[in-house]
Amino acid sequence: MPLALLALAIGAFGIGTTEFVIMGLLPEVATEYGVTIPTAGHLVSGYALGVVLGAPIMTILGTRVSRKRMLMLLMGLFIAGNVLSALAPTFGLMLTGRVVASLAHGAFFGIGSVVAAGLVAPHKRAGAIAMMFTGLTLANVVGVPLGTYVGQTTGWRATFLLVAGLGVVGLAGVAKLVPEQPRPEGVRLRHEAAAFRNVQVLLAMGMTVLGFGGVFAAITYITPMMTKTAGFADSSVTWLLVLLGLGMVGGNLIGGRYADRHLMPMLYVSLGALAVVLALFTLTAHDKIAAAVTITLIGGLGFATVPPLQKRVLDQASGAPTLASAVNIGAFNLGNALAAWLGGLVIGAGFGYTAPNWVGAALAASALLLAVVSHTLERRGGVRDSEAAATDTTGTAPSLVRPV
Repeated sequence: MPLALLALAIGAFGIGTTEFVIMGLLPEVATEYGVTIPTAGHLVSGYALGVVLGAPIMTILGTRVSRKRMLMLLMGLFIAGNVLSALAPTFGLMLTGRVVASLAHGAFFGIGSVVAAGLVAPHKRAGAIAMMFTGLTLANVVGVPLGTYVGQTTGWRATFLLVAGLGVVGLAGVAKLVPEQPRPEGVRLRHEAAAFRNVQVLLAMGMTVLGFGGVFAAITYITPMMTKTAGFADSSVTWLLVLLGLGMVGGNLIGGRYADRHLMPMLYVSLGALAVVLALFTLTAHDKIAAAVTITLIGGLGFATVPPLQKRVLDQASGAPTLASAVNIGAFNLGNALAAWLGGLVIGAGFGYTAPNWVGAALAASALLLAVVSHTLERRGGVRDSEAAATDTTGTAPSLVRPV
């Protein structure tokens, strides 16, 4: 794998840390600002919505800039947002800082996916994308637990200053290691936007929203669920997040390995198993050992869908993939925002901290249904194309006698 993928993974590590670390610090942030935990959950959904909006906007703004330079500008925006979050005197400014940082997220992963795929042979594209996303998953093994520990012992503001420092390292890595990769000639915004007329691109994005949304329905409120329902001590949240991250790393690598050869079967298995595991989490959340195992499985099954979904979008929008790739990253976070909001609703309605798991199971099952629809339409289209190819210009089937 090219060394440039390491630079992309470093940037992904910083972005992944800031996205997920807030979930381990919701009680501390809520206490300091005097808001409820569901209200503090807006820091999750607000970030996610910022990714949804920022992905297409920042990608469009960067259409006349080389991909490397755009990646560097995005890392600079990420650093600024985290510094603002660390220094924010009010909850509103804290939320603003989260949104500013989030504007870099979708475009970085979207453009980064295109860059990563362009660095390797076509049959290794999903593996290259998975390698970049390994930085995001490793953030959950190292960055998020470390940030949670720092936040619980030193104060959550120190965590976001630490994340800003990670952004500086990511910026330096992109500047040093990523080669110049100018935008292809002849590709304009209208070509990029044309990908959204492809129903398979839209179905893939729908799977992204619902599938990964299922994961976030459970993990957004993992801290109160584990401390108030499972009975873990507050200090245990750190190693529980490590388990979640280890699952994500394994799932991401498995998804990348098999997506190049068995993309749709990989989605069937991961989405179906994810729906089942999320439903079972409403029961296993009451037992410490079972809860820890379930958290690991949720991370693994959730991230097993990421490389195949991102590759499917790139394949279906192969002529102009940058905007579609970035918007699909936004779709991941639209699912995150939807799930965090729905999870807060069911908790606020008095159904308890395990209720978001039912929401997640329903979302994952819906994503599986879209996968079945997508594959069915694709196979029917393939049959029609084969039939058309087997018919000559007079509308009659060609002779079955082979020439000698």
